[in-house]
Amino acid sequence: MNGMINTNTENNERGLLPYPIILAANKGEAEAMKVVVLHYESYMTSLSMCKIRDEHGNTYWGINEDTRDRLRTKLMQSVLAFKI
Repeated sequence: MNGMINTNTENNERGLLPYPIILAANKGEAEAMKVVVLHYESYMTSLSMCKIRDEHGNTYWGINEDTRDRLRTKLMQSVLAFKI
């Protein structure tokens, strides 16, 4: 894609990614892939939440960075491998 990528999903009530973004990301365009990853970032973060115990034995909810990184990598691989 040449130029600036339009990430405005305001007119789309479900907040879906525009088809040109998906198509560009599928072709390996870095900026489009960045838009796709940012679109799903909060979902991947919520999937990465787990109970963590600190050195004092306190338990709290936190983000498992390894899980989030694996989800991000899998998303990018799937976008690139998807047959359009």
